[in-house]
Amino acid sequence: MRELEERIAHLIRSLDELSDVVARQQDEIARLDRRVALLMSREAERQAEGSGGVMLGDERPPHY
Repeated sequence: MRELEERIAHLIRSLDELSDVVARQQDEIARLDRRVALLMSREAERQAEGSGGVMLGDERPPHY
């Protein structure tokens, strides 16, 4: 009986630790989602202004 109690205690502790990890990951994902949304908004504004942003290697410069 004691062995089962020890195993249950160990499993409960492991479950609590995993729960904490998942909660931290959820917070981090939410923070990253907000940052991506902000960056997407900024890029949409930049494109609407016509400033162009980053030029890709296979594009010709505007003076050609």
